[in-house]
Amino acid sequence: MNLKSNVKMLVFNAVIAAIYAVLTVVLEPISYGAVQFRFSEVITLLAFVNFGFVPGLLLGCALANLFSPLGIIDVFVGTFATFVATYPMRYCKNIFVASLLPVIANGIIIGIQLTILFELPLLASILSVAAGEFGVVCMVGVPIYYILQNRVFQNLKTV
Repeated sequence: MNLKSNVKMLVFNAVIAAIYAVLTVVLEPISYGAVQFRFSEVITLLAFVNFGFVPGLLLGCALANLFSPLGIIDVFVGTFATFVATYPMRYCKNIFVASLLPVIANGIIIGIQLTILFELPLLASILSVAAGEFGVVCMVGVPIYYILQNRVFQNLKTV
């Protein structure tokens, strides 16, 4: 990569981090907790488009979780869950399969976190978080991906 490409990738990641964090914080009532519809999770699918966008997604998640009612632990646990969700996307060949990774990772990891912190039933916590992720990432994110696939994402694959 040349300097121009590095700067371009840095800027893209900064924008991704800002969008993720702002969307999460602005929609705070539905972004945190046992039942959550974190609409910023839609952009985790950018890791499927270009693995180079993972740092922006991780930074955005960490920044958003600074405002979490769960405190600093959510910065680490939530960001770890986002990493576990986005890292394997580079190996996915299908957008729907890729969209299931945040559902599974966040369902399990955040579900366990909520169970430990709030003594909630484990299965209910996992299913609740996973259902919110499925609604946002699979049912909203995948159609958005298909709409933008040829117009926008073709250019982002080579950033």
